This record gives sequence, structure tokens and C-alpha cells, in this order.
Amino acid sequence: MALKIIYTFFVGILVAVFVGVGIAAFYPEPERPETPTTLKIYKLPADPTADPEILARIQQEQEAFDIQLKAHQEKMHEYNKNVSIIALVFAVIVLILSLSFAGKLMVVADGLLLGGVITLLYSVIRVFDSGDDKLRFGIVAIGLLVALVLGYSKFIKEVGKKHVSSRVP
Repeated sequence: MALKIIYTFFVGILVAVFVGVGIAAFYPEPERPETPTTLKIYKLPADPTADPEILARIQQEQEAFDIQLKAHQEKMHEYNKNVSIIALVFAVIVLILSLSFAGKLMVVADGLLLGGVITLLYSVIRVFDSGDDKLRFGIVAIGLLVALVLGYSKFIKEVGKKHVSSRVP
């Protein structure tokens, strides 16, 4: 019994990691702009006697870098939005597979079910960094709907089937 539980958790975690690594491999995250060397070395001095040319150059580099960071942040919002949707699609596919195998391969189906739920949770977490409230609501709503459908089909339907089959001689 303990071995089945361990196997179920192992399969579930591997499914979620598989989806996450697959997304990262085929849809890489936008690269963060590198901090210019002068900004790593020099900080804007508070000394009013500092060379105004150096201060002006550092200020220009800082402003240019700030623009690059803002553009990167917008790309990351879009990236997180897309990753959340991709993960949601894979979570639903894995959950459908788990319900398809529920009668035949119970331990594998439970592992797939756990992996689908973890992947669904990953999707919900990624959407929170998308900056899109309506998408957040949509992903969370789909997650809730999937959880309710799974709960019904996995626990309520199975309990009903067991009660009916135990009554039949």
C-alpha cells in the first residue's frame, strides 16, 4: 500500500515537472537585459563636486537600462500569460487521461490525476505574474471548474458505483 502511494506521488510530480521543463525547453523565457558595466561599478554619487560629464553619462545609461527593464517586464507579463495558458491546456489533457485510465490502471491514473492537479496549480501561479486580472479570473475559474468536475467524477461517481455494485448479488 505504501509503495502505491509513493509511486502515485512520484508519477504526479514527474508529470508536473515534465510539463514545466517541456514548456521551458520549447518556449524559453525572454532574456533579462544585462546591467551595463558602468552601472555595476559606479553608483550615482551624492557628491555635488563629482564630474558632471560622468554623472550625465551614468544618468543616461541608467535611464536607457530602466527602459530596457520595463520592456523586459512587459515581455515577462506576456510570457507568463502564455505559459499559464499552455500549462492549463496540458493540465486538462493530463486530467482527462487520468479519468480515462481510472478503471484500468488505478495507480497510474491516480499519479496522472495528481500530476494534472499540480500542473493546474502551476498554471494558476504563473498567471498571477501576468498582470491581467481578467485572465487571472479565467484561469482560476477554469481551475475551480476542473477541480469540481474531477472531485465529482473521481469521488462521488466512484462511491455511487461501489454502493450499486455491492447491492447486486
